[in-house]
Amino acid sequence: RQRRGGGVGPLAMGSVDESVSNRSQRAQRQSSEVRAKRDGDGAVVTSPADVSPGDSEYAAAVAQTAIALSVTGLFVVGLALVEGIEKAIEFCTAYLVEESLSVDNLFVFLLIFDYFQVPLANQGRVLSYGIFGSIVLRGLFIGLGAIALENFKPVLLIFAGVLFFSSGKLLTEWIGDEEEEDEDLSDNAIVKFAGGLFDSTDQYDAEDPSKFFTLEDGVRKATPLLLCLVVVELTDIVFAVDSVPAVFGVTEDPLLVFTSNMFAILGLRSLYTVLAKAAADLKYLEPAVAIILGFVGVKLGAEYFGMAVSNEASLGVIVTMLSGGIGLSLATKDADEDDEGASE
Repeated sequence: RQRRGGGVGPLAMGSVDESVSNRSQRAQRQSSEVRAKRDGDGAVVTSPADVSPGDSEYAAAVAQTAIALSVTGLFVVGLALVEGIEKAIEFCTAYLVEESLSVDNLFVFLLIFDYFQVPLANQGRVLSYGIFGSIVLRGLFIGLGAIALENFKPVLLIFAGVLFFSSGKLLTEWIGDEEEEDEDLSDNAIVKFAGGLFDSTDQYDAEDPSKFFTLEDGVRKATPLLLCLVVVELTDIVFAVDSVPAVFGVTEDPLLVFTSNMFAILGLRSLYTVLAKAAADLKYLEPAVAIILGFVGVKLGAEYFGMAVSNEASLGVIVTMLSGGIGLSLATKDADEDDEGASE
């Protein structure tokens, strides 16, 4: 869902090179390989995939996930009581679209954290700061989108075109499934741009790895943690290119568009540790997301030409695609494990 580009500058902010544009496939291959880079008792865990269900970090993540889902559920109930069941269905549909895109984006965050070797204990801090940036950026994009839709209806066709392109690109990459040589993210346009913003070092602060700046030879320099945060924020701008049109394809109510985005982003923060362990197993999530994007694109085009697709039908399609993609992924995983066991 990201354009490819080579240079660094305004154009590069809407594009990333091969190593990130094929994010889901490559991250799925690598997520199980992301491990601590230090040996001995002082090992630093850098991947949520290394956290076992018995660890306190995992238990806290499960608790946060339960709270986030509960708050979302309460919002849906309140919305239904105040605005009616139709608005509640619109929100649920928009929320599922945004959450599915957010989960797909999780694969990129795993790659970014791996590249910058961010300790697991500090990844939550980066994501938390990233949430604040996302709220501002998504709010800006949503406001501009709402104004554009109100004053220039053909923008629906532009949104539909963006979604068709993204859908086709994801499906093409997934069907091709070429095992390409992993590229160094140091060649990535966004990473280069972030590195050029600050005088930085490749070392974390020795006393407190959670610091964004450290002293090196008496000079104050940015740590990899700050560069990682900047890359996450810039990457979120790229993600918004298809995220915002997708949610406008479900509802044109700015309140529902904004709240569904915010709940999905908050959900990703709480689900991060839980879902990261399953990231490598969800190989059919990407085509499911691609089909959803294509469906929403069709819905936008149909709406422009006066043919409405009901919210109930939209919700049914999205739930079917997501549950089917996840279910098929888990089923094939079990089958693969049975085949491996039989061959041993």
